[in-house]
Amino acid sequence: MADETARLKELRSYHIMGSPPEEELDELAKIASLVCNVPISLISIIGKDHQWPMVNSGLGKGETKRQDSFCQHALNNPKEVLVVQDSTKDFRFKNNPFVIGEPKIRFYAGAPLETPNGNVLGTLCVLDNRPRKISTNHKKALQVLAKKAMDYLNTRKLLLEQNSKIETNISELKKLTDNVPGGIFQLKMDPNGRLNFEFLSSGMKELHPSINFEEWLKFPDLAFSLIHPDDIDAFHNSLMKSLKGVTPLYFEYRVKVNDEYHWHFISAKPQKMADNTVLLYGCFQDITNRVEFENAMEQISFDISHVLRKPVTSLLGLTQLLQDDRVIKKAELLEYVGYIKSVSIELDQFTRDLYAIYNEKRKKLNIDKN
Repeated sequence: MADETARLKELRSYHIMGSPPEEELDELAKIASLVCNVPISLISIIGKDHQWPMVNSGLGKGETKRQDSFCQHALNNPKEVLVVQDSTKDFRFKNNPFVIGEPKIRFYAGAPLETPNGNVLGTLCVLDNRPRKISTNHKKALQVLAKKAMDYLNTRKLLLEQNSKIETNISELKKLTDNVPGGIFQLKMDPNGRLNFEFLSSGMKELHPSINFEEWLKFPDLAFSLIHPDDIDAFHNSLMKSLKGVTPLYFEYRVKVNDEYHWHFISAKPQKMADNTVLLYGCFQDITNRVEFENAMEQISFDISHVLRKPVTSLLGLTQLLQDDRVIKKAELLEYVGYIKSVSIELDQFTRDLYAIYNEKRKKLNIDKN
């Protein structure tokens, strides 16, 4: 049946089949026993082929066949309490194995556990081994207790769904942080000024392959020990200024990686918490290639301004001589041409060397980017 298919699908979403008893539900079932003055109370869940007692107070039986359950007859009437005053006189139950045999059920009253979608998961029910009647107020009490049980189950379901989403989001966030270039971190400063890393992404391992991260999380001073001696004071001052002033942090510095120094930058923003701790969220990145490229371009600019000055000055002087009004002899002219040719060769070689240096730096930068 389509309705039964939908009911079973919603039942699975509650994740209660086979779950251990829970104190809140057990208390509701015991209240039902006391209110109705009966020895047995259950919160029973009806699956596809079996009935499972989520709470079992006094019956002493576990999972049973659905076809033998009383509760299955309440599935299609979510607003009514199913009452069986004497099972031996009811054609639906007089041959039931729990009526003929132990525990010799004679009386049953069950209030449906109705979901917000109108499906019935099972019942909150009371049983006795002797026939009896039930008052209207008792029925209302069972319905109130069944509603309280469903409120609990709905809250439980919501919490499970939220936990599942949180776990999924954490997993997805971890994948993102693991693939971000460089390293992501969270640093905490307590009110006494003590520092400790609360999070380091796996990208930090690429920046510092020789570092034990478990030790780094315990002892943040390990990070400072890697910074170049000439940069450590400025780095520490910038960090403290950011944490104490709650201002953004950006600093470029040299850090030891294996046996050589690389250029890194730190970029982060602090947040002051209610307990006066300060959390610093940020990232580290290796900018060695960028710094080397910038240094190379500075050198190229220096070479252009100094190395080219001499040949350019020579060419300007020769040009001035050629522009004079005096008659220039052929031998003198050939000498000027020789100078111009020599300077031109010098300039050509220099531009070739310059291009080779620039091209090599550009290739290295592109390779490292990829």
